[in-house]
Amino acid sequence: MKTFGLVGYPLGHSFSKKYFTEKFENEGLVDHQYVNFEIESIAKFPGIFDLYENIAGLNCTIPYKQQIMAFLHEIDDEAKAVGAVNTVKILNTAEGLRLKGFNTDVIGFEGSLRPMLNDNHKKALILGTGGASKAVKFILSKLGIDYISASIEEELYENEIRYSNITEATIAERTVIINATPLGTSPKIETCADIPYTAITDQHVLFDLVYNPEETLFMKKGREQGAKAKNGLEMLHKQAEAAWKIWNS
Repeated sequence: MKTFGLVGYPLGHSFSKKYFTEKFENEGLVDHQYVNFEIESIAKFPGIFDLYENIAGLNCTIPYKQQIMAFLHEIDDEAKAVGAVNTVKILNTAEGLRLKGFNTDVIGFEGSLRPMLNDNHKKALILGTGGASKAVKFILSKLGIDYISASIEEELYENEIRYSNITEATIAERTVIINATPLGTSPKIETCADIPYTAITDQHVLFDLVYNPEETLFMKKGREQGAKAKNGLEMLHKQAEAAWKIWNS
């Protein structure tokens, strides 16, 4: 049995297992399975290989997209540039298993965001500074979109601000707003980032990396102001198919 799986914590919100299980069923891959590796600490990551003999590929999600890099033998150049890994290819060698990290979030995010943009979308506000935001920053830079990130961390780095410093003027200027936090994820669907939503207009684009529920409170508040909004489900599908290609190449 070929085993694929998702590493993260918690994983109750994730659609990855459902997506790949259905994919295996639809494509007649009866010797394939997808498992959730819900580990409370990244230190437990090596132990999953003792549980399953034939792990062929892994996805990685919150909060381990950066922490998992320390356990890999090799990291793809693009994933290095992003600073986060969400896909791990397992290579069987004479010396044993070798793990190579990739980032397919960049493929998924670019493919999902780009159709929403027009020439007026020159500046962005990213909500969150964790591993999920890394791919967002990479693609915004690639697209020539200036960005700042809202952080809850004690220390601020370049291009980061406090949520308390996000004003109506900030929102008016930055017409692309991306939620790269877990806020609003089921079951805590009543939560969203504390920003001045009343400054959002029909010129804004809101992208939420969260995909469960289908419409987050962040998206709802944006749509109420006339903005375009999209969740992260299409991004998930695109990055999952990119991961599948990596595992089978």
